[in-house]
Amino acid sequence: MTPPRRGHSANPRHKAGDEIAGLAARKAAARLLAAVIDARTPLDGLTDNEHGHPQYKALDGRDRALVRAILVTALRHRMTIAGLLAKRLEKPLPANATALSHILNVAAAQILFLDVPDSAAVDLAVTHAKSDPRTTRFSGLVNGVLRSLARAKDAELAPALAATGEAPQWFAERLTAAYGADKARAILAAHRHEAPVDFSVKTDPALWAERLGGIVLPTGTVRVEKLSANVADLPGFADGAWWVQDAAASLPARLFGDIRGQRAADLCAAPGGKTAQLILAGASVTAVDTSKNRLARLKQNLDRLGLAADLVQTDLLDYRPEQLFDAVLLDAPCSSTGTVRRHPDVPWTKTVADVEKLADLQRKLLAHAVALVKPGGRIVFSNCSLDPLEGEELYRSFLAETPAAIDDPVGPGEFTGIDPFLTPEGTLRTTPADLALGPPGISGLDGFFAARMKRTA
Repeated sequence: MTPPRRGHSANPRHKAGDEIAGLAARKAAARLLAAVIDARTPLDGLTDNEHGHPQYKALDGRDRALVRAILVTALRHRMTIAGLLAKRLEKPLPANATALSHILNVAAAQILFLDVPDSAAVDLAVTHAKSDPRTTRFSGLVNGVLRSLARAKDAELAPALAATGEAPQWFAERLTAAYGADKARAILAAHRHEAPVDFSVKTDPALWAERLGGIVLPTGTVRVEKLSANVADLPGFADGAWWVQDAAASLPARLFGDIRGQRAADLCAAPGGKTAQLILAGASVTAVDTSKNRLARLKQNLDRLGLAADLVQTDLLDYRPEQLFDAVLLDAPCSSTGTVRRHPDVPWTKTVADVEKLADLQRKLLAHAVALVKPGGRIVFSNCSLDPLEGEELYRSFLAETPAAIDDPVGPGEFTGIDPFLTPEGTLRTTPADLALGPPGISGLDGFFAARMKRTA
């Protein structure tokens, strides 16, 4: 990812009050990197423009963009950066030297991957180290390590990238166990690239591909590699002609088939992309979510699209509708390990214990979802996890333990563009290594699992 040209803040010149230009942004980047790595805090919350970290909110728009670029890059290439820094240290940093580590990682991300002058990255890191009592004595080390890195990057970066998988050990091991070594490497390689932007359109995908400067995927989604403007400024946004939704995320709602005239529930519905799909498919939709704020965002999205649903704010496990539904979609809360291209903090903020805990929650939610459907009605279960514990394994064990639900496998040819993602069992599985369309920036999908079942009599 290349940040905006930095202008006045790319170089460490003095500003009014002896403040050094660009230093506040680098300090914020190191502080937020610490929050992600040390406290396992999700990056999106830290960089939210309204509710984010105070150091981030104190920056202007250009510096916020730079901080975001630094953090995404430092996380996306964390193992490569760590390896190249380690080569320049006579011995590993002390375990308690986390502040120093984050300063080095922030600078290294700029030197190796971003459009920032090496001299600015090095000088600001040294100044940062001198300004922090925890790292003052290491300012010489910071200077020497980073200048060595800058000199050697042309020769060393490509081999380091080729030899490194950008993932913590727990995540890499689970990918390998689930998909085999080759597919796991392909998934990790895809995670190094920023995801394209996908649009679900109401009608005429070819027309909107032309207007947005993209292509139409086999699934009918419109894909744009890089946006030319903010989403809200793109043609069709104000008219409600489309919404942003990864191609994989658009697949589960399609698995119901013809639901015209049916009563459908979208559970855990926000931000509403799947709700919109169900409405456009002709269903009368009830959208359920626990969060008042997320439900308000869903309503805003539906209003822009000119669509309407019955909105219910409640804890899903407490939800007892007066009438059972014909169809229920449960896109369950999960570890989000299928979205690492968009959220490179995920492997660093989650653990195996989180995956196990979320799988237990999904099982409870799925059992309740089945109880909300009429006998003979369909349930679609999905999530954006790559881990079989939240997908294939959970589904198999759930069916074995739940007489009220029977498998309703998806057949080849049943839906346009879905066959490449069908498993032999008739479930759906996508990964970032799927949908190879040539350049990595236009290829891939979020990792998703989806399965279809029916309520028994």
